[in-house]
Amino acid sequence: MSFDLNHYLSERRGLVEAELARLSRLPALVHGSTGQVPKTLADAMNYSLLAGGKRLRPILAMAGCEALGQKPERALRFGCAVEMIHTYSLIHDDLPAMDNDDFRRGRPTNHKVYGEAMAILAGDALLTDAFALALQSDAPAEVLVDLVRELSFSAGSPGMVGGQVVDVEATGKPVDLALLRGLHAMKTGALFDVSLRGGARLGGATADQLVAIRTYAQALGLAFQIVDDVLDVTQDLAQLGKDPGSDREAGKTTYVDLLGVEGAMTQARKVMDEGIAALAPFGTHAEPLRALGNYTVDRKN
Repeated sequence: MSFDLNHYLSERRGLVEAELARLSRLPALVHGSTGQVPKTLADAMNYSLLAGGKRLRPILAMAGCEALGQKPERALRFGCAVEMIHTYSLIHDDLPAMDNDDFRRGRPTNHKVYGEAMAILAGDALLTDAFALALQSDAPAEVLVDLVRELSFSAGSPGMVGGQVVDVEATGKPVDLALLRGLHAMKTGALFDVSLRGGARLGGATADQLVAIRTYAQALGLAFQIVDDVLDVTQDLAQLGKDPGSDREAGKTTYVDLLGVEGAMTQARKVMDEGIAALAPFGTHAEPLRALGNYTVDRKN
């Protein structure tokens, strides 16, 4: 009997949405305090955090935990912490000084609704609060310390932010395949990696199992970005939920520029097959991850 990915994604997304809705009552649940968040700030944070989307990163965290035979809820709060960091990055990416986008997830971007200053502050708050939330995961103190360290690494200067800097500096300049792959490994792949490894760590993974999970995570991040580049030139606003063609208009090199649509999709399939092969030691527990890998290559938005 084949794995029902649609049912799995719907069920896990429901867990994420319910948890994020609870967390929207900041800061009591995140910080364990009764302090008050200014209403405008809370509204701006929740406008983007509760806007829906694939919720892929928290789902990956849960799937990483499940690959070790553990229940998905064990990695739920950690996954939501990664989603908060991802949401902050989207808010800041959309700003006029960055990608200058008007739409995100099918509706006006945060700064179009709340103004640039509040959008910056909402992103700052989501990033900072995410670390407090990650520390609420159900794990020994030494594991939590490692999780927060890896989360900081993946979100910060060696990871996502560093990748964004490389992306900004490469805009309008010749970029080869090696540079493009490296910047996206930082910008996109780092949060995929920490989601999966964090979930696996919460599931009790050994060092060898974490290496296998990282191999899959790196392949998934690369395939995801390649397909994103293809969709950016083959789909419209209604399908994508964001402005199509924005990277090309901004002078950014994409995988389609270097490989063409067909070549890019062939590369995405190749690297994802290699990542899926690394999951062999996990047996049937990793079936959600295998299905997610195939979905990443075959998706239409």
